[in-house]
Amino acid sequence: MGPHPAVAAIRLAVRRVLHDVLTEQTATEGNPATSEGPGRPAAAPQAPGAHPGGAPCEPHRPLVLVACSGGADSMALASALAFEARKLAVRAGGVTIDHGLQDGSDARAAEVVSRLQALGLDPVDSVAVTVGRTGGPEAAARDARYAALDAVAERRGAAAVLLGHTRDDQAETVLLGLARGSGIRSLSGMAAVSGAAGRYRRPFLQLDRQTARKACLVQHLPVWDDPHNTDPSYTRSRLRHEGLPALEKSLGKGVVEALARTARLSRDDADALDAWAVTAEEAARDEAGQLECAKLYALPPAVRTRVLRRSAIAAGSPAGSLFARHIEEIDRLITGWRGQGAINLPGRVEAQRQGGRLVIRQG
Repeated sequence: MGPHPAVAAIRLAVRRVLHDVLTEQTATEGNPATSEGPGRPAAAPQAPGAHPGGAPCEPHRPLVLVACSGGADSMALASALAFEARKLAVRAGGVTIDHGLQDGSDARAAEVVSRLQALGLDPVDSVAVTVGRTGGPEAAARDARYAALDAVAERRGAAAVLLGHTRDDQAETVLLGLARGSGIRSLSGMAAVSGAAGRYRRPFLQLDRQTARKACLVQHLPVWDDPHNTDPSYTRSRLRHEGLPALEKSLGKGVVEALARTARLSRDDADALDAWAVTAEEAARDEAGQLECAKLYALPPAVRTRVLRRSAIAAGSPAGSLFARHIEEIDRLITGWRGQGAINLPGRVEAQRQGGRLVIRQG
């Protein structure tokens, strides 16, 4: 008799991601950087499993980490990683982040470490972080968490870090983007693969939260329900427990699935527009590398604003502080030119129009 359907679903999702990681690893190792140069002969090919000295060595097995809070989503993910890694040439480890935002958070982190080790994960790290205030409590905690995950992944040489975001999380992200009046990139939600060199993987984006919780239940995995997830002072918590249920009551079941589908479609469109913007930016620059206002004016607005955003970030404006209103002000230098002065942007960057050119630089 096979595993429970919920367990089978989470394992299949993780298996697919691990196969992707192994395929990428094989492709990378199959095209190593050559040390050949002028007057330098090519190195002789080596037999599989041999190191430069000629002695046999164990083939490289990539390390995949799971980021685990102890909640149902991440515990289900950890259990699936532990199960699937044993069948593949993958080492499985884990990391938990102690945000220090609740009493006893250090003890909770230690408990998560024990649970991950009990699943057979090795290595397992616990990292305490200090959460700042920039961008609000949720954004600040997220920034601190990802910085810590990046540091652990670098130190451990991990090929990937798995995150437990589900289809429900994706739907919430899309709705939060709508509420902010964000563009199509924000509406595309979370990518299945993101981060430097595709470090972060989200296997559960096609699975709902109940599937992950059911998988924990049938496997008798203890889980921790973060009280912040039900705290109405947090926007995402209110959306999860009040907003989405109200939408489903008014519009019927299927809202979460529809929002997740919107994210996938929006991501395809956003990727295409971003690629177009790269080409358009190159074509809009003169021989001196300055952006020509006439060429920018001729671009479709969706492409032009992407070019402007790219240019502002390249000049030193922090992406996280560069909002739609900033881009709209720069755009008016192109589409509504009336002799305006320089536009001040985050990061002490200025944008101004000079002699038919758009100049964006540090002020």
